[in-house]
Amino acid sequence: MLDEKDREILAALQENAMLTSEALGARVYLSPSQAARRRQRLEAQGTITSYRARIDPAQIGLGVQAFVQVQMGTHTPDGAKSFKRLLAAMPQVVNAWTLTGEADYLLRVWCADLSALNTLIHDRLLPHPAVARVHSQIVMEQLKQAAALPV
Repeated sequence: MLDEKDREILAALQENAMLTSEALGARVYLSPSQAARRRQRLEAQGTITSYRARIDPAQIGLGVQAFVQVQMGTHTPDGAKSFKRLLAAMPQVVNAWTLTGEADYLLRVWCADLSALNTLIHDRLLPHPAVARVHSQIVMEQLKQAAALPV
């Protein structure tokens, strides 16, 4: 069970994962050693799964973000496994979800430009034997960055 201090620590770390024990403790009104122990416990129990840096896509040459809906033509276990392997081998696919409804998968992708997106769709996704249809939507403006979970 998480108590209120754990939730405060999680909120603070979602905002800035690089907080030192001293800074974290000051923020949540605990000693640095107590803050460090709680952080270690949250990591050990799997509540905190990892730490990552947020990178400006434009700074690394990524100019197009898109959402790609994939509808499968067949729903065999082998086809699904093969498609999952394909996604794992594509660094442009930064998120992938299975869905209910018309589309079977929703992919969030980042590409250098429209030509690269076209190549991803026509040369990598559509040739997969289980894929029947692909529908893409290009992001014009991102209004909200991936936000912290409400703890």
